[in-house]
Amino acid sequence: MLDLTVSKNLILACHITGVYDVNRNNTLPDDDYLIVKDWVDSLAKLQLQGVLFHNNFSEATCLKYENPNIQFVRITHHPTFNPNVYRYFVYREFLRHYGHSIESLFMTDVSDVVAVCNPFVQPLFLSKPATLFCGDESTILDNDWMKAHSEHFRMQVPDYAHYEVQFASNTLLNCGIFGGQIEIIQPFIENLCTFHQKYNSDNKTTYTGDMGAFNYLARTTSSQNLCHGTPINTVFKSYEHERTDCWFRHK
Repeated sequence: MLDLTVSKNLILACHITGVYDVNRNNTLPDDDYLIVKDWVDSLAKLQLQGVLFHNNFSEATCLKYENPNIQFVRITHHPTFNPNVYRYFVYREFLRHYGHSIESLFMTDVSDVVAVCNPFVQPLFLSKPATLFCGDESTILDNDWMKAHSEHFRMQVPDYAHYEVQFASNTLLNCGIFGGQIEIIQPFIENLCTFHQKYNSDNKTTYTGDMGAFNYLARTTSSQNLCHGTPINTVFKSYEHERTDCWFRHK
């Protein structure tokens, strides 16, 4: 891991290209800055500090767009996991190296999430230091897409089917936005990576497993200290561009 100047409050994102994206049904181009521009611009506008991990931006692109708020960090994608999952291993390595300097952080998708206001100064965030904050969707865990998405875990994880029944009517959480104090997030990331290593490295389905693993761990390990939805995120896929009352907009 490179030596970086790390702020006590950070927003992390990961942009991996050259790998077929099962969610978009295509392969993202290697050096297209426009894909991450809105994310970068939103952080810079709010004077938030961010780290953008990437595997294929050119040196010229990084030099052109790196600014006092955003640091570009080159990584190598490991093909054992798809990019949606591999990003957590990138974050784990980063936090193992720099976690002692960080007080709080968020991790977000980079192509469809922007920061709307500074989450680290919000009264709700400051009043709940033991909380896992995350995005959500306008549906429940018991939906057809999640049933298909979780087929692999249902066969691998001993209590996964029980968890699906127990939390069937609960709101579906979205791992495109999550964060909190470092004392909460670092062990959560460690658990998430351990889960994927144990149960998702041999996933032969067309689903990535990132949503299944995140919902499972958030509900089974953090259900008493979980906060999602407004004001953390706008309504998923509602393109609420005019809203300013949420911390992040997710499509």
